[in-house]
Amino acid sequence: MHSPVMAMAFSLFVLCFITCTLSGIVLFFFKTKQINAALKHPYLQHRPFNQYPLSIQAAIMLDYFFRLMFPGTRFWLIGNANDLLSHVDPKKTPLALKWPIVGFWGSCWLGLIAMIVLWIMLFLGV
Repeated sequence: MHSPVMAMAFSLFVLCFITCTLSGIVLFFFKTKQINAALKHPYLQHRPFNQYPLSIQAAIMLDYFFRLMFPGTRFWLIGNANDLLSHVDPKKTPLALKWPIVGFWGSCWLGLIAMIVLWIMLFLGV
């Protein structure tokens, strides 16, 4: 018999997958131009967003996520994103531009944690 914790972790994992999918569709197909026009990542001075491969596009959006969610942090990738995007004020960024970024990357990170918990519980036979 599976534990309630496993059921909750699985439910959270599925919710994160759905949220990531919906936010990703909105982010990459509908809001990209508006977000890049407002947040102005320094990489976009070299070439347009659509000319970068998908991995670099996702990294740009990850930088936006780190700046919006952790504006005071100065270490690791988060600190680098805060240095690159120091001109962005998270408090003045409209919610219409924030939610696809936060929904996409927030659900990716939370879903990753839920997936690790699931694998540990399966491994332990809980």
